[in-house]
Order: sequence, then C-alpha cells, then structure tokens
Amino acid sequence: MTTGSINYSNRNIDQTVRVFDEFFRYDANVPANEYDVVNSFFLKEMADRQVAANFTASLFQVAENTGISALTLLDGFKGLVGMDLTASLAYYLNQIRSRATLLGVGVPLQPNFYAARNVVQ
Repeated sequence: MTTGSINYSNRNIDQTVRVFDEFFRYDANVPANEYDVVNSFFLKEMADRQVAANFTASLFQVAENTGISALTLLDGFKGLVGMDLTASLAYYLNQIRSRATLLGVGVPLQPNFYAARNVVQ
C-alpha cells in the first residue's frame, strides 16, 4: 500500500474530493468473525454506527501496518474508558497518519492556583 502526500496538489481534482477519496480508500480481506468482534466492541463504545464502522476499518488498517493482529490490539483497549481509551486510539491511529496531521488528546488544563484564585466569579 502506498501512502499519498498531502502536499501534492492536482489542479484537475477538487481538493475536498481528493482528500475524501484517499481518506476512505482502504481494502482488506479480514475474517468475518474478527470483523464482528472488533465492530461490536466499537458499537458498544461509540454513539454512532458510522463512527464505529470507521474505527473498525482503522483498527484493521493499523493491524496490517504494524503486523499485530487486530484482536491483539483490541485486547489492549478492553477495560479502558474515557480519556484512557481515547489516548490509546490516538496512539495507534497516529501510526497510519501523516506526521503533519497527527491526532491529539484534549486534556483539560488546570489553571495555576495563584492565578485562578484572583478570578472573581
């Protein structure tokens, strides 16, 4: 599988269509039972079926790129909730993304105690 460069621009193709097509273009033959296990996990964790399907496809793409079984990767996610699950997903998804578009985890910032106590509510 070849990785495209986001810096190359083809003026004959609309940029939105090009990025959309490259982002969702992924073909892999995976066993149906593995797909069902991974998809059911993400259906349980995500609020939307389409989001769960996207994460399922992404996990299989990560598994192919890293050489680690998708079920092994999934075992690492079991038992994680909230920010821990988000951080783990971001870590693995960053392995298949361009370094210019890495994902981050939004951690609420704690204000400095001395500066925060001077704020009038």
